[in-house]
Parts: sequence; C-alpha cells; structure tokens
Amino acid sequence: MASSTRTETDAFGPIEVESDKYWGAQTQRSLGNFKINQPQDRMPEGVVRAFGILKGAAAIVNMRYGLGMFRKLPANQTRC
Repeated sequence: MASSTRTETDAFGPIEVESDKYWGAQTQRSLGNFKINQPQDRMPEGVVRAFGILKGAAAIVNMRYGLGMFRKLPANQTRC
C-alpha cells in the first residue's frame, strides 16, 4: 500500500513528503542527501543515563539554593 504524500516547497522547488511526517522540504531533502539517524550516530545509552543523573542533580542544587523554577522537589525526586 503506497502512503499518501503532500508537496512541500523551499528555495530549491517542490518535493514530495509523506503526509504522516511533520517535517518540511528541507528535512526531506536532507534525508535524501545525508545518512541521518544511523545507529552509529546515536548517543550511547550510558551517556544518556549519565546526562539524566546530572540534570537531576542540577535540579536539586538549583531548588536547594532557590535558583530553579521548583519551590519543592517533584514527586519523582528524592533528596540526596
């Protein structure tokens, strides 16, 4: 079954984009010109987890010193 498309345009002219995609002409052209989102381009899971831990710690410190947007810890956070 062929998916339906819509026509998007940019400075290079019109290009067909699958109708269920949210991107426009420039992204569609990039997908054709570059190998985007290949497995070797993805961040390792350990690095993603480490950034999560770092952001959580930063949020706790910011909250403790009144620098963040939280007045109290979110329900899913525990105190250090």
